[in-house]
Amino acid sequence: MARSPSLLFLLSLGLGCCAIQDQKYRMTAKFRDSKITHPQLRQRLELECLPIDKDSGISWIRQDKHGTLHFVVFISTLSRTTFKGNTETSTRFEATRDSRTSRLVVKSFLQQDEGNYFCLINNNQILYFSTGQPVFLPVTTTRAPTTAAPTTLSSIPKAETRQKTPAPETSKEKVLNFSCDIFIWIPLGCGCLLLLIALLITITLCQSKRPALSPHPADSPLASHQGAQPCPSGEGIFCSYSPRADTR
Repeated sequence: MARSPSLLFLLSLGLGCCAIQDQKYRMTAKFRDSKITHPQLRQRLELECLPIDKDSGISWIRQDKHGTLHFVVFISTLSRTTFKGNTETSTRFEATRDSRTSRLVVKSFLQQDEGNYFCLINNNQILYFSTGQPVFLPVTTTRAPTTAAPTTLSSIPKAETRQKTPAPETSKEKVLNFSCDIFIWIPLGCGCLLLLIALLITITLCQSKRPALSPHPADSPLASHQGAQPCPSGEGIFCSYSPRADTR
């Protein structure tokens, strides 16, 4: 029986000889170092299962991420080990036991060793399983390469969009201001033009109604007229006037 633990294990599963654990065989599988939460690659990892029945052989099994069970080792009551392939030693595992504890050592932990580890005993053709210990490498997240997103109108700051595209309110204000300018400047310009025309007409009329002076040259016959005196308006011009009557 000690030489074919895997056959006994499969036979027991096939016959459905599993039962709910009672208080006597309530076992716990865990890391021997309580500080460990995830093993590291190629790390020497130690697991332990306790308490165990000193009068029963104990087996270690691994359940991979797909739910498949893998036999690891069987340890007899005499501490004889039988690994997969009915070999007494393994290049990947070590196993020991004492009166209350069983230990399993993974010499160099690899990705293929990931899974949930259980220990179990077979007592009176009934299998008693321990609680499972998840043993998985830490999850490493790789960041996807970031590519520059194409520049869109939504990614441009609002200040820039306001400079490039005027707001509808601003355009309407400009149209209204231009209309107001037209209604103000056109009448004002017409008024100024009318004032200018009126000013020109007034100047023309004033010049046409001004009395003309009759110039008399100094050598004219009137220059010898009695009482003729040169006018202050110009040289050689004489003004004629009627002599006052002698009151004497």
